[in-house]
Amino acid sequence: ALAQALRPGGTAIIATFADDGPEMCSGLPVVRYAPETLAAELGPGVRLEGWSFEDHVIPGGNTQAFQYTVLRRQ
Repeated sequence: ALAQALRPGGTAIIATFADDGPEMCSGLPVVRYAPETLAAELGPGVRLEGWSFEDHVIPGGNTQAFQYTVLRRQ
């Protein structure tokens, strides 16, 4: 779907739970990624350009680790 939606040279920013983030959110299991793992999951036509991490404070006061990955379609 990303290859169809993103033209060659285009950039996508994808936010996911970080690889050290929670295993569950709102009672549901989540998938966690490191930036390199996410880029590999998307295939060889996508290049990892950068990333950022954030500790998000939820209303209950706990924190959840998120990561934002910058990818470029080749």
